Amino acid sequence: MADRKIKLIWDFRGESAQNTAKHHKIHLEEYVLAQNLTLNITGNTDLNNMHSIAYMVVNESEMIAVRDALKPHRGEVYTPID
Repeated sequence: MADRKIKLIWDFRGESAQNTAKHHKIHLEEYVLAQNLTLNITGNTDLNNMHSIAYMVVNESEMIAVRDALKPHRGEVYTPID
């Protein structure tokens, strides 16, 4: 059975939330490359004008190490939208 994919999420709130989430995504991309993670799925989304998120998707087998290193605010099972 294949590893489930877990979406790790960082929440940013306030007037600078959009810019902060975009910037955080850059660091997540760098981390993926530096750690040679299996997946390279990162992104940022504006939920409204005062709440944005940055996220990365990891295989469940890598989740604990990444979670402990990067301290995301929350996580959920990742289901890609086709």
